Amino acid sequence: MATFISVPLKKASEVDLVKPLSKFVTTTYPAGEEQGEYIRAVEELNKLRKNALGRPLDKHESSLEILLRYYDQLCAVEAKFPFSENQLCLTFTWKDAFDKGSLFGGSVKLALASLGYEKTCVLFNAAALASQIATEQNLDNDEGLKAAAKYYQLASGAFGHIKDTVLSALNREPTMDISPETVGTLSIIMLAQAQEVFFLKATSDKMKDAVIAKLANQAADFYGDAFKQCQYKDNLPKEVLPVLAAKHCILQANAELHQSILAKQKKRFGEEIARLQHAAELVKTVASRYDEYVSVKDLTEKINRALTAAKKDNDFIYHDRVPEVKDLEHIGKAALVKATSITPPLSQKFTDLFEKMVPMAVQHSMSIYNQRKAETVNRLVGTMREATNLCNGVLASLNLPAALEDLSGDSIPQSIAEKARSIVQQGGLQSIEQLIKDLPELLTRNREILDESLKMLDDEETTDNELRTKFNQRWNRTPSGDLYKPLRAEGANFRNILDKAVQADQVVKDRYNTHCEMITLLCKPENELNAAIPSANPTRTLQGSEVVNVLRSQLAQLDELKKERETMEGEIKAVTFDMSTAFLTALAQDGAINEEQLSLSQLDQLYGAYNQRVQASLRTQEELLGQVQTSHQEFSSLKQSNTEANQREEVLKKLASAHDSYVEISSNLREGTKFYNDLTEILLKFQNKCSDIVFARKTERDELLKELQQSIAREPSAPSFNVPAYQSNPAPPAAGPTPAPRTVFPQQAQQQPEAKPQPPARPPPPSFTPQAASTAPTNVPPTGPPNTNPPPVAPASQAQGPPYPTYQGYPGYFQMPMGYNPYAYGQYNMPYMPYQASPGQGGYPGAPPAGQPYHGYPQQPPQQQPYYPQQ
Repeated sequence: MATFISVPLKKASEVDLVKPLSKFVTTTYPAGEEQGEYIRAVEELNKLRKNALGRPLDKHESSLEILLRYYDQLCAVEAKFPFSENQLCLTFTWKDAFDKGSLFGGSVKLALASLGYEKTCVLFNAAALASQIATEQNLDNDEGLKAAAKYYQLASGAFGHIKDTVLSALNREPTMDISPETVGTLSIIMLAQAQEVFFLKATSDKMKDAVIAKLANQAADFYGDAFKQCQYKDNLPKEVLPVLAAKHCILQANAELHQSILAKQKKRFGEEIARLQHAAELVKTVASRYDEYVSVKDLTEKINRALTAAKKDNDFIYHDRVPEVKDLEHIGKAALVKATSITPPLSQKFTDLFEKMVPMAVQHSMSIYNQRKAETVNRLVGTMREATNLCNGVLASLNLPAALEDLSGDSIPQSIAEKARSIVQQGGLQSIEQLIKDLPELLTRNREILDESLKMLDDEETTDNELRTKFNQRWNRTPSGDLYKPLRAEGANFRNILDKAVQADQVVKDRYNTHCEMITLLCKPENELNAAIPSANPTRTLQGSEVVNVLRSQLAQLDELKKERETMEGEIKAVTFDMSTAFLTALAQDGAINEEQLSLSQLDQLYGAYNQRVQASLRTQEELLGQVQTSHQEFSSLKQSNTEANQREEVLKKLASAHDSYVEISSNLREGTKFYNDLTEILLKFQNKCSDIVFARKTERDELLKELQQSIAREPSAPSFNVPAYQSNPAPPAAGPTPAPRTVFPQQAQQQPEAKPQPPARPPPPSFTPQAASTAPTNVPPTGPPNTNPPPVAPASQAQGPPYPTYQGYPGYFQMPMGYNPYAYGQYNMPYMPYQASPGQGGYPGAPPAGQPYHGYPQQPPQQQPYYPQQ
């Protein structure tokens, strides 16, 4: 009765967690103390996996604690790393727990790039180890009973959790041991064993018979449910089914036994006998069918004693009618067990190694938030820069402020001289030409990185398609074309960015070519610049006029407005806010993050005031430019016009415009250089991502090819066919009787006939020496005295036939007497043929006279069933 079912552990292949996880940490988090802490945590996680899966585990609570800690850590780290086939690809390989494999094919195993698969298998091992620890408990004391019940319920909960989550975690067909049907059955088995432990505790505590009967009946019901689930399936070892059937019968018999005691107390003596008879039939079924799995000797004796006493009392005293079993009142049920809920953390000593790392949902939300923030900043800064460029363009078209400074008509205006010095200080033409020269090299480098990355994907996808065409349905992994869709979309986006960058570069080059001549002029010494500007008649009469003073005041206001924008641009770029706290709070409260709502709300708080200031600046500039244009018209009408003056003014406009273009082109080229350098880092990360996934796919491909080769090797090379009868050797006589197949259906227990008595085994034939017998005459007396004949031996444990006759013409051949049948031994419904000596053949040593049987040998037995099963 003490037989309990435990589950074997799955075996895992070694996986290096340090390299891919550390690579992700170094590329995601900036170098510093935080990055170093995360890399150390990755190394600790790798050690934890080796301790949990890389060595044999003792059947002790400390080993279970290691497994639960690793499972808890997997649950905690799942949300903080992007584990998937097309991002952080780690392939985990596990063997089937119940498959012992074959000589050439090996055991069944499954390799998946899924952390959910790793979690499922680790939880399976935790449940299996819990069942083994429970089985090892001493059930003769309360501590052992309590521990066994606790671990069985934990195992039941773990198997049940796998049943509910395995398909969604794997997204493909699992191995047989972790399939929903198998783990569902194991969950019920563990629950049944926990209920049985409670029954044993109630029995040892001598609780009321009504309570014990209900506990036993509930346990029997659990075992019956488990039996029905695996009755027609081959997903569990063959030893499990008979144990479940036996346990169902045994616990049902216990329930009937204790319910009979309750019936006796209520003076229902007929019911007592009926229940004891039913219990006796149940244990008799167990003894006849499942004796090699479960022993019911003590329970059988107990039930039989009670039944004998009950029948005797009823026959002599009570004479109560014994009802049929089907008419008995059903025994109640009391379930005291419940599958343990699997809610991490399961380990009592668990501490998250990556406690400071934010979950991937928060990281993703932070990434989108940063994009929204960058777009907001660029929009505000871009608006101000466009307004400033517009202002500079309008002033340059009006030749302001140069027209106010050039009243003498023969010297370089102060503003033009300052602009010329500014260009020279910034490097002049040489700096711009160097920047333009560097752009194609940076562009080519980025294109090469992108092309190489996509080529890796193309090559692997081509190989995958070729193998899929070759193996058809057997090549049952995710197609590379489907898996690489996000990466190809990302690559297409990068290519689109590069194409747009090339167009922008061309616009900058065209603008440079347009203003190159004037920029070259501004880079010359002051005397050469002055000589290149045409002279005009002086207009000294306008100096000190009111219109000139108004224009200068308006230009000063525009300059002040530009300075305010520069200051505001710096303030806008300096705004910082940590949104991770808000996202973490939302994730903890709601279980999800509404990134758009939270981000837009926070960005409005941060940049709403700046947006208003920018719009006010734009309105102020518009008003000032209108005033400047009106004043300039008045100034132009007062100014004396001639051809020389117009030429001079045109050159001054071009020089002012060239300075503004130089500043903008220089800024654009530096931004372009920075853009290409930043894009190079991003493309290198993209290349690493492509390289990692291609490497993982190659590893998975090699594993799958190996499995396919093994499966092909196991397949027969040709269909089965019938061998002709003349080519087959005659089958040797059976070594023993072929037992009838066992059935494990408890409900048919009463319908099985009683076991037939086994006939005695045949004795071995007497030994003789063929060479001696062939040379001895027929009238020679026996070689030894009769008293030296060996005593009769005990019958052999298995039936033995006579020796086969040798072939004619070889030594030791004797002509068999007529009517000899070498297979007649054991056919007890046929008489024994008396031995008749042939000419030239001597008798057996110590043989009795002809026609008399051997001393001590059984005579013709009474008619019995044939010894061998009839066809």
